[in-house]
Amino acid sequence: MKTVTGRFLRVSLWTGLLAGLMLLPGALAAQQNIAFVTMNKILEDSPQAAQAMKELEREFSPADSQLVSEREELQKLRDRLEREGELMTINQRADLEREFTARSREFRRAQESFTEDLNVRRNEELAKLQRLINDAIIDLAREREIDLILTERNVLYSSDRIDITDDIIAAMQRRR
Repeated sequence: MKTVTGRFLRVSLWTGLLAGLMLLPGALAAQQNIAFVTMNKILEDSPQAAQAMKELEREFSPADSQLVSEREELQKLRDRLEREGELMTINQRADLEREFTARSREFRRAQESFTEDLNVRRNEELAKLQRLINDAIIDLAREREIDLILTERNVLYSSDRIDITDDIIAAMQRRR
């Protein structure tokens, strides 16, 4: 009887120990501090993002105005061709069509260059902003001893209790 009871006791102890070890990660996870951040909201609401947008607008506004003006002039040329083209001499019409074609080509080049320059600058500003956001997130994580911060990518659910997005925005406002 002693051997059966002793064996049963050992099996029970090992089973209990294994069950305890299996519960340990869950218990440790319960002690972890996890938070969630909505990056798009930070990108929309942070003062640094607003400042970057103003800077890009200030920088690219003159070129944009020039493109708008040229587009309007091209539209006037097109309207003139449609309206008066039949009344013009063949040479006058050909000259106006060549001018329209040349200006249209130049306009497309200028527009492509503008778009490319704007995209490059926007990406530069976005990279700077993302570095600032990451620094603010890391600082807040260290300050609050947060073990894990998730973003909205690939997260199926997060409760408002762990959402620190507004705290990050507030931290960024203090960094102005």
